[in-house]
Amino acid sequence: MLEIKHKDTGEVLATIDADTLAGADLRDMRLAGADLAGADLNHAMLEYADLVGADLSNANLQSAVFWGAHLNDADLSGVNLSSARLGDGVRYKAAMLIGANLSGANLTRADLRQVEMRNANLGGAILNRADLRDASLRQANLAGITAHNSLFIGADLRESDLSKADLRDSHLNDANMIKANLSGANLESQHAEGFTVINLANLEGANLTGAAMRNIAAEGTNMKHANLTDVDLSHGVLGGSSLRSANVTNTDFQGVELASVTMDFANFSKAKNASYPGYKANLR
Repeated sequence: MLEIKHKDTGEVLATIDADTLAGADLRDMRLAGADLAGADLNHAMLEYADLVGADLSNANLQSAVFWGAHLNDADLSGVNLSSARLGDGVRYKAAMLIGANLSGANLTRADLRQVEMRNANLGGAILNRADLRDASLRQANLAGITAHNSLFIGADLRESDLSKADLRDSHLNDANMIKANLSGANLESQHAEGFTVINLANLEGANLTGAAMRNIAAEGTNMKHANLTDVDLSHGVLGGSSLRSANVTNTDFQGVELASVTMDFANFSKAKNASYPGYKANLR
């Protein structure tokens, strides 16, 4: 017999007739503020559970199911959420993690489709091969994350902090990254001929200072007013993209075809290795 208690008051919130919480059925349980720090909850069923403000720090949540669960302001720092299912592509079944602390969490191969993580802290988290399609990460802290081969397609990353994020070989097609901070981020590849994809993404006003973007696939990408200072864009594919009024100081355009790129009011005299047709106008 196990008791789940409130982290502050010690009140018993639930009694589980089992010797372990691994694989436990906690569906629809009211566990707001629960003390589950360090608990072994691998393969547990937590659909629609109320875990608002709960302490799950350093817990083992591998392959746990959180469809429809509420984890707003919960402490999930250092947890193992590898292969956990927090979304399944249906909005009403996506978990809620607004303001949650997932710093240092392992989210390898986690299903985070359409999950709500506004203002969440994922600093230093591991998201390799995670599925974050259409997830909401507005104003989230993703600084220093490792996200190789991950799917951020259609994700809302507006004003998020992705500084020094390792996003190699990931897909950020159609992601909304308006005013996001990607300074020092790595958007290249782990393979010589590989590439990260940001086709149709919106990076208007984003800070990409010092980002590594060699071989980037960025067709139809909006980088108006973005800061691309010291960015390596060499051999990138930018067809149909917009760099209108972008800061391209020391940006390396070696091997980049700029004929179909909107360059109005960007100061290409400060760029490196930029070769473009003479008919381009409104350059500064």
